[in-house]
Amino acid sequence: MSTSGEPVKGKRVQPPWSPPAGTEVPQLRLYNSLTRTKEPFVPQKGNKVTWYCCGPTVYDASHMGHARSYISFDILRRILRDYFKYDVLYCMNITDIDDKIIKRARQNFLLDQYKEKKPQPAQILQDVLSARGPFQAGLASTTDPDKKQMLERLDAAVTAALQPLQAAMDGKASDELVQPLAQALLESSKDLLADWLDKQFGSQVTENSIFSILPKYWEGEYHKDMEALNVLPADVLTRVSEYVPEIVEFVGKVISNGYGYESNGSVYFNTAKFDSSPQHSYAKLVPEAVGDQKALQEGEGDLSISADRLSEKKSPNDFALWKASKPGEPSWDSPWGKGRPGWHIECSAMAGSILGESMDIHGGGFDLRFPHHDNELAQSEAFFENDYWVRYFLHTGHLTIAGCKMSKSLKNFITIKDALAKNTARQLRLAFLMHSWKDTLDYSSNTMESAVQYEKFMNEFFLNVKDILRIPTDITGRFEKWEAAEMELNNSFYDRKSAVHEALCDNMDTRTAMEEMRVLVSQSNSYIANRKSAKLRPNRVLVESIAVYLTNMLKIFGAIEESESIGFPVGGQGQNVDLESTVMPYLSVLSDFREGVRKIAREQKVTELLQLCDVVRDDTLPELGVRLEDHEGLPTVVKLVDKETLLKEREEKKKMEEEKKKKKEEAARKKQEQEMAKLAKMKIPPCEMFRKEADKYSQFDETGFPTHDAEGKELSKGQAKKLRKLYEAQEKLHSEYLQMNQNGN
Repeated sequence: MSTSGEPVKGKRVQPPWSPPAGTEVPQLRLYNSLTRTKEPFVPQKGNKVTWYCCGPTVYDASHMGHARSYISFDILRRILRDYFKYDVLYCMNITDIDDKIIKRARQNFLLDQYKEKKPQPAQILQDVLSARGPFQAGLASTTDPDKKQMLERLDAAVTAALQPLQAAMDGKASDELVQPLAQALLESSKDLLADWLDKQFGSQVTENSIFSILPKYWEGEYHKDMEALNVLPADVLTRVSEYVPEIVEFVGKVISNGYGYESNGSVYFNTAKFDSSPQHSYAKLVPEAVGDQKALQEGEGDLSISADRLSEKKSPNDFALWKASKPGEPSWDSPWGKGRPGWHIECSAMAGSILGESMDIHGGGFDLRFPHHDNELAQSEAFFENDYWVRYFLHTGHLTIAGCKMSKSLKNFITIKDALAKNTARQLRLAFLMHSWKDTLDYSSNTMESAVQYEKFMNEFFLNVKDILRIPTDITGRFEKWEAAEMELNNSFYDRKSAVHEALCDNMDTRTAMEEMRVLVSQSNSYIANRKSAKLRPNRVLVESIAVYLTNMLKIFGAIEESESIGFPVGGQGQNVDLESTVMPYLSVLSDFREGVRKIAREQKVTELLQLCDVVRDDTLPELGVRLEDHEGLPTVVKLVDKETLLKEREEKKKMEEEKKKKKEEAARKKQEQEMAKLAKMKIPPCEMFRKEADKYSQFDETGFPTHDAEGKELSKGQAKKLRKLYEAQEKLHSEYLQMNQNGN
């Protein structure tokens, strides 16, 4: 009750609360080639992102032009997965059936055959001169400046090797002088000679395995290169050679939907019919390129642009879904006869098989937009009868060298192995991170020097922070009061993180993100230097937080490798050392040595050594937390497992072995009883077997076979028939018994 004259207040309640206004959160936007603008990224199914990427055509070494796409897409994939936390299913193909592969495989085969015949210098000279005629005619008709330059370089190399040999042979020089000159000419002329041999004898190459050996080898080399570049392997890898039945089925559906037609054993896509459909539109990516015959013919392949092939089409804009195989080409059965897949259909069938009627992202190099990707879109949307096969099309920019596009066909490429001999995989990746993924990147010494300096700059900072963290302090001493300098650096840290996030939301702009990270390091370096000059220790927790953030970002970008392991870590929670990577090399040596000993012991029948090897496996190593798993005909598997788990396993194994032993003994006992019972039965002559069953039968014939039942009734024919079978079986058993006795068993 109030006594001061104050107004009486009712029951106290919480005052009203208002949420903060907040700020706008940036949304991820991707540059979509389908609209040629940045679009908000919205996956079709919640957090799941389905992504198909055009992989390599494996007929030669992977070069830095390929690395441009694969490293760039690896960076984007990691950012989507590890930064934006999307659940990404990444599917990539290997093109192992293609005009380029067929032609290169034949050329390699024919050139090897030519060399095996060990032609004389005069023959080499004559053949090179014969091959040079059509080569120079092709050079004269080439209009592409880059290709012309490449062919001119090749012609100059042939000329340089040709002249000394001609002069030596004209001067009747000795064989010792002529032979090396002939081999030099053969080496310089191998490309034009291989092409000349292919034109003459290519149609005679009929063994299908010749066309699979080349791509299998180069696929292996490609995977090694990707591993060396720290490029994540695809979640799903598809090979054209494994999807031919699906491709045939795909082509059949396109025909039945009305968008394909058969012509002379080949099947073509009817672009006019497709484009006239209200639901469809041909060449979504590059509509202005429709009718570009040069691009269309490049898409069809060198072996598919002869006059007879082109005349099979209803329109020059139509493209092959299925190609009737000519002599000297691999072939598969189809409803249209022996043939092979067209290039564009391969990706459609494989991607459709894995990802279905629509995918979130399709990726590839900029030069694949038309006709390859436009044709993929057309035939897939013709198959699924929709207009949304791909939601976002991402295309990486070209990689140039000295301003010229790098490519296998122009022979101006630097292989990935050559690039890795000059710079590390991290430095190459940093160079890519410092440029926009969709723009042209010039691979030059300046580009790489910038990456090397960036790496050095970041590394110095990490080393400085490690040094600060090594200074001894007690557990409470790690936490220090924040003054104005710490507040300022922390505010900058927050701003830089926000700026990195905004950059990554803006079409995954790693160039800006890397620059913001550089600024953060510069500010941190200034703070550390100021503290040291004032004889004060930098704040451990703050500089460690910054270093951890930067490390995590570089891990997300793939610039710092993480040791990927499966399952729970070995050792306690506080164990800093990666025990597995430390001890596994030693355990592998021990395992290999033990396997060698076991092999010799089995061959020499030294059971004591085999027992010792078992003791090491079953008793010694489990005490140390090591499990050895022996598999017949396979290497022993070494695993690090918790010691208690292994000891428990050992006890259970012993128990199981004891139970197994008991079961074996029981089975042996039962078997012996059965054998004894059988033997007892065998001893009974058939004439006596039914006489013992007086409760069932009352009369018998002279052989002891029953004729009447216990009540004196004559047995029916059916009953007699059944008993006759038993009687005959006993005859057989007893006969065996008598035989055994006769043989002394």
